[in-house]
Amino acid sequence: MSTWEEGCQVGPYVLLGAIGAGSMGDVWKARDARLDRVVAIKRLRVPGETIEREARTIAGLNHPHICTLHDIGDDYLVMEYIDGAPLTGPMEPGEALRVALQIVGALEAAHSKGIIHRDLKPANILLADGRAKLLDFGIAKSRGSVIPDATMTNEMTVSGTPAYMAPEQAQGSTTDARSDLFSFGAVLYEMLSGHRAFTAASTIETLTAVLRDDPPPLDAPPALATIVKRCLEKSPARRYQTAAELRGALEQASTGPDSGSSIAVLPFANLSSDPEQEYFSDGLTEEIINALAHVPGLKVIARTSAFAFKGQQLPIRRIAETLAVNTILEGSVRRAGNRIRVTAQLVDVSNGFHLWSERYDRELADVFAVQDDIASAIVNELRGRFTVAAPAASYTPKVAAYEAYMMARHHVWQGLTRERFAQGIQCYEQAITLDSRFPLPHAALAEVFHIVASGRGAEAQAAATRIRPALARAVALDPRLPEAHAWLGVVATTYDYDWAEGERQFKAAMAREPVTPGIRHMNAYFNLRLTGRADEAIAEHYRAIEQDPLNMIFRVGLAASLTSAGRDAEASQTVDALMDLAPDFPGTYGLLARNVAREPIERALAFAERFHALDMWHTASSGLLAGLRRRNGDTARAAELMSHAGRPEEYGNAVGYALYHLGSGETDRAFDYMQMLVEQRHPFVMMILVGGPYAPALRESSRWPSFARTIGLPY
Repeated sequence: MSTWEEGCQVGPYVLLGAIGAGSMGDVWKARDARLDRVVAIKRLRVPGETIEREARTIAGLNHPHICTLHDIGDDYLVMEYIDGAPLTGPMEPGEALRVALQIVGALEAAHSKGIIHRDLKPANILLADGRAKLLDFGIAKSRGSVIPDATMTNEMTVSGTPAYMAPEQAQGSTTDARSDLFSFGAVLYEMLSGHRAFTAASTIETLTAVLRDDPPPLDAPPALATIVKRCLEKSPARRYQTAAELRGALEQASTGPDSGSSIAVLPFANLSSDPEQEYFSDGLTEEIINALAHVPGLKVIARTSAFAFKGQQLPIRRIAETLAVNTILEGSVRRAGNRIRVTAQLVDVSNGFHLWSERYDRELADVFAVQDDIASAIVNELRGRFTVAAPAASYTPKVAAYEAYMMARHHVWQGLTRERFAQGIQCYEQAITLDSRFPLPHAALAEVFHIVASGRGAEAQAAATRIRPALARAVALDPRLPEAHAWLGVVATTYDYDWAEGERQFKAAMAREPVTPGIRHMNAYFNLRLTGRADEAIAEHYRAIEQDPLNMIFRVGLAASLTSAGRDAEASQTVDALMDLAPDFPGTYGLLARNVAREPIERALAFAERFHALDMWHTASSGLLAGLRRRNGDTARAAELMSHAGRPEEYGNAVGYALYHLGSGETDRAFDYMQMLVEQRHPFVMMILVGGPYAPALRESSRWPSFARTIGLPY
């Protein structure tokens, strides 16, 4: 390499002076003699093909907070010159949050193109006039790169900067976008505290700290401290799963109350002599969650995520970090005849101390008062952190009807099986018989009927006919009931193809605060996504996941909406996260197997086989697998699978046939079966049509325009 010094000319650029050193070369300030502008030239001490790789990496990024590439030479890159200084701390929390959002926005843009930075640190972030610029993608990794060893250099040393590496990077394991989010957590820690999260006397000791230790407690607003903790989780599955999800958390921290108050209500233990009374303790827990959700400014983790820890003997602090909360409510329920004893303790996660504890010995008839008393006690304990508002008045059912309702929910939550749904339906109907003015069982019945209706056969068809009457009765009893309006929105979009009515119903469902994460998910999945507003749907999915981070259905919906928006890299990251969080969740394998346009056939087949093994209830899994088997030349297995598909004219069976022909590449033939589904008003047809990997092929077919008019798609 020739000598570079001030005054030398490199191509059309005159060197003005050295300004620093990057991870793979020196950086010089220079003047472009042709355009009379100041630039930064990065001289790389790497082979020419590496220079071209970095140039391609940077050139693919166009974002206001990413340094722009202007030109490339034999051994150098020419980039935008930024008259700024490297990021330093400590910063005021508000300023740190503002800059953090800029950095995460840059990462989100890079990750959306499949590019992982892998060396995020304060020295690679310049601040100029309050604006952050992300530099040095010199060791960036492109998703799907064929470059050997994504994390190690040719000298077999770990690439990156030890104090900011993710544990998997420090170990030389495979990295992905979540590795950048760990590094971001280390950067944000330093922005807030002024010192590194991980530091030691030697590189080896620093790497050991990254792998083993937690950083010292952060003196920062709880919301920001929680975000940092989650970013710095040792396991990638426990971090935020995408930059977009992290951005959502930061945005919520920027607009939420200063307190960052948050709570998870863990399932109350059943201490009754009868283990069958577990439904009662679960129901009581759920009602306390619902009561606390009405407190403005208090982040309350939804049921699905809180109940994910049921029966697990995990430290309270670990649960709190996973759910990103700073208080935990735990307790127990003992029932004997018509008497109940409820104990509850509110724990401050930061120190493990009880903020409040109480025992209630009451008659069963007082169960609603106990729920209110516990919620009020928590609010009183946290009073001053937010404004307390009374929840909207709601109907108080008869205790016996309420018990039957809780028992129904217990059955439905136990698993997606015909037996559980039948038990749930029976208990909901019992609740209605015991109290005809209780609206919630009617709306809950509609939910179960919809799930059953997505299957096939006479049972599914009968369930579909019962959805509307159940919702009509729910609305008659409570015209503002959000759950009823949300399911009316689902009926309008997926059964009736009435998009305007669907929009109206979802607006009504979201008109009453607080909006539950379940309704946000439904609006995103069944309304916004289906009507061509995928970006809006994604934002709603992230808001739902913030309240219910371990809800796998929400994450499947997010992946589908990301695919609808063409954000394939983020969709893949979301699916990877699903695989880590719930390796046996059927929806994950259904997403992966259908992604035949972007997966090798062998990989798609493996996912389809797993999907079929986990979810043999619906015809979708067998049709999907049969189509892929036929496409791969295994016609015998395909024929065997389809031999159980039933007559396509019967309700719901055409789902399997449609997916079979789509998987085989016979798009026009698939339209015949989708037309059957439309005539049957089967809800699954919209799942095939919108946002999945088959959507582009369907729209390229000559049959698409007339079919789209049939269902009135607004785009």
